[in-house]
Amino acid sequence: MASGPYLPGSILSLAAGAADRLIGAGSGDAALLYLYLLKTGGQYQTASAARALKWEPGRCDAALSLLNSLELAQASPSAPPPEPQPVAPEYTAADINRELENQASPFPILVQEVQRRLGKVLSTNDLKGLYTIYDFSGLPPEVILLVVSWTIEEFQRKYGPGHMPRMPQIQREAIRWKERGADTVDAAEVHLKRLTMLRDRSVQILALLDIRDRPPVEREREYISAWLDMGFDDDAIRLAYEKTVLKKQSLNWPYMNSILKSWHEKGLHKVSEINTSDSSRPSRSSRVRPGAGATAPQPGTPGEADRRAR
Repeated sequence: MASGPYLPGSILSLAAGAADRLIGAGSGDAALLYLYLLKTGGQYQTASAARALKWEPGRCDAALSLLNSLELAQASPSAPPPEPQPVAPEYTAADINRELENQASPFPILVQEVQRRLGKVLSTNDLKGLYTIYDFSGLPPEVILLVVSWTIEEFQRKYGPGHMPRMPQIQREAIRWKERGADTVDAAEVHLKRLTMLRDRSVQILALLDIRDRPPVEREREYISAWLDMGFDDDAIRLAYEKTVLKKQSLNWPYMNSILKSWHEKGLHKVSEINTSDSSRPSRSSRVRPGAGATAPQPGTPGEADRRAR
């Protein structure tokens, strides 16, 4: 059994390369946090780490940022817990019938129009879902109809003509519109134009990434939307893709996103700007360490190499 300062028990394995990076960084905080991440299997929560290490939360996040820069961690500082979201009430059939019988309510006309667009009579559960959008989400009937039409159009683009979305899918789309502030007719029309633009541009961006046989999934569309909002042109996005494939041997969306975010933070959005920034950095081979006494190689006289070869 081990004796002295080396405590017996479970062993944590530390790769020599990781140790070299930690020693080179010269940060005790980074080394301690790295041990903590080894202990937790890479799971990181700011509050839990702060309790375990008896640090302030900001100290934990600063050490984590250094580990990320050393490529010794892939975690990110945890955000505060989100505010609890209100939960939709459980509407009953009596609630629905009461609204349908209310002659002053626009809900009955909304039901008729949604049934016409979906080509079917809504079931009780469908009516509850539609009433949840109308009553709980508070979207105007005109906006709800825009949501329904958009969802039908996207569903048929994905699955072919004649296929119709179900009410839960329409509900999810309505929630997204609400979260993005498209809760008035004017705002919804602006949002619809953006969705149409994003749909067309997403196909073009996928082609830049050598994906031509399918539309983007929702998470891919979120990445593309963020890149367009940052102001990148097609050439810059293609360059980020090429750098990603060179590093990862295939398309890796989070890694490519990190490249583009880094350029965005530096104000670089065009290939010419990116190349200018890269060329302004001294190359590794051109750097001379102070005191190293390095001198530039001197050219030999003509024929000297041939004489040495003999």
